[in-house]
Amino acid sequence: MNKFLQEFHDRGYFYQCTDDDKLSEILNNKKIKAYIGFDCTAESLHVGSLLQIMCLRLLQKHGHQPIVLLGGGTTRIGDPSGKDKTRQILNEKTIEKNIQNIEKILKIFLHSNDKETKPIFVNNYNWLKDLNYISFLRDIGKHFTINKMLSFDSVKLRLEREQSLSYMEFNYMILQAYDFLELNTKYNCMLQIGGSDQWGNIVNGVELIKRHSSKEVFGLTTPLITMASGAKMGKTETGAVWLDKKLLSSYDYWQFWRNVDDRDLEKFLNMFTDIPVDEIKKRKQENINDLKILLANQATSMLHGEDETNKSFQQAKKIFSDNSSDEGLPNIKLNKAEIEKKNLSDIILIAKLESSKSEIKRLIKNSGIKINNLKIEKDLSFSEINLSNNNFFKLSIGKKKHYKIEIN
Repeated sequence: MNKFLQEFHDRGYFYQCTDDDKLSEILNNKKIKAYIGFDCTAESLHVGSLLQIMCLRLLQKHGHQPIVLLGGGTTRIGDPSGKDKTRQILNEKTIEKNIQNIEKILKIFLHSNDKETKPIFVNNYNWLKDLNYISFLRDIGKHFTINKMLSFDSVKLRLEREQSLSYMEFNYMILQAYDFLELNTKYNCMLQIGGSDQWGNIVNGVELIKRHSSKEVFGLTTPLITMASGAKMGKTETGAVWLDKKLLSSYDYWQFWRNVDDRDLEKFLNMFTDIPVDEIKKRKQENINDLKILLANQATSMLHGEDETNKSFQQAKKIFSDNSSDEGLPNIKLNKAEIEKKNLSDIILIAKLESSKSEIKRLIKNSGIKINNLKIEKDLSFSEINLSNNNFFKLSIGKKKHYKIEIN
């Protein structure tokens, strides 16, 4: 098997391929261009998109050139895959801002010093905005059958659940297929990579290019990642794990990786670091906490750099060694008027640090919550919390979550 595809398998990235034997043969003989598309529905990507980013890095490692498609056009419609209802459509100014922010994030992960593997950034709005509807139906629409489109999960599941699917969303898969055709025509892009929920859309693109241009191209998908706890990758009780420091501090990002479930550790080392697969196998028997720190350091360094990673690591060591420091803790600002008549359990809920009041009370009962490094024995009222002269207090929930709560 081709070295790129072999490592793609070994790291756990592989789910499906339209023809992996033929693709392997081509990759053994030449360097290709491959693309992954990203929605621009938020101002940042979160770690749920990180597997796709790692695929782009792997392409570069093996000498291939990644194309990053930012969906400025398709975001104006919304991908129905995995959705229960029509997604809110953003205005153009918001979409353009999101595109700029997401491109900045992707440039952190991808290398640009080699012109042969330097990523190509494209915005599909550039070719979708001027499509002539009649010409598009005649030249592209003729290659799609309603029978086939109704068979794809993104459509079938919505219809089976009797949830409305707009004609606008129904067209999404045609536009994504057209994106692949456009990239194949302009850049000779031969491969689309995406999550397994994109399989139907990807196959549509492969078949469209074959019918329209008689060219052979390929589709490759990755598994949808869930954590051993059952939580969706990228989501935690306190919100999304963003890839933007403005939305999530480097310390919180480091802590996310440091606190992964033991059962996820080896998988995540393979998927989300550049450590060679053979080395990960050799280190499996090392102390599990040391390996979690290795994962946190490697993942955080990739996004935030070595200095921020080292600061996060040292801060964690301080907190867990003597519980004396509040420097560098995640800072949460609350309005005094909103909380001064509340109890601590209410304050924790308002700050979105836990999602259940009963769980907070259980933690208090079991000495699992500290205020300024002191265990509390009851659900304190706001007036009973000892604030510093600068109107803040340190809150510790369990052994691993520590915050600086600032009262304005």
